[in-house]
Amino acid sequence: MTETEIIKGCIKHDRQAQKLFYELFYQKMMAVCIRYTKNSEEAKDILHEGFIKVLNSLKSFSSQGSFEGWVRRIVVNTAVDALRKNKQEYLIVSTVNANKMGENIAEEETSEDDLLNSISTQQILVALQELTPAYRTVFNLFVIEGYSHKEISDLLGISEGTSKSNLSKAKFNLRKNLTHLIQVSNGN
Repeated sequence: MTETEIIKGCIKHDRQAQKLFYELFYQKMMAVCIRYTKNSEEAKDILHEGFIKVLNSLKSFSSQGSFEGWVRRIVVNTAVDALRKNKQEYLIVSTVNANKMGENIAEEETSEDDLLNSISTQQILVALQELTPAYRTVFNLFVIEGYSHKEISDLLGISEGTSKSNLSKAKFNLRKNLTHLIQVSNGN
């Protein structure tokens, strides 16, 4: 089946088309969801909720742009909604705590090039999942999904300054987490 046939079939509630849709997007969208969560069970819940939203919204897909991009946007928004609904207290980091956590940024000795050359994709995912939900969400939205700080601000209901601060601290903590993971895997 072509993508268009899958879309038409899903609109008609055709089980075969829905199965093909699921198989076509499961891995890619699961990878998106896992970046926003602490574990695969939470990611699966978000993915399934996102897929339900996609299937219920297919009639509104205008075929303008990529279907995968449209699906991805719905899944990302579902992940953000889940974080907002379940963990509102984590989405805003106080300036005091953010400043305390960022005091040592200038002291970081590991160069980014050395770090990037010695890590695996799995190590990056583990380190990303260790970030707080606020940092992880802003990092994903800005770095991976390409949202602007203004868009993140509007989406999460935080200021642009908080978005920028959370991104900065996310990068710092991600670097620290990756450095630690590499040291552990090297036996140091």
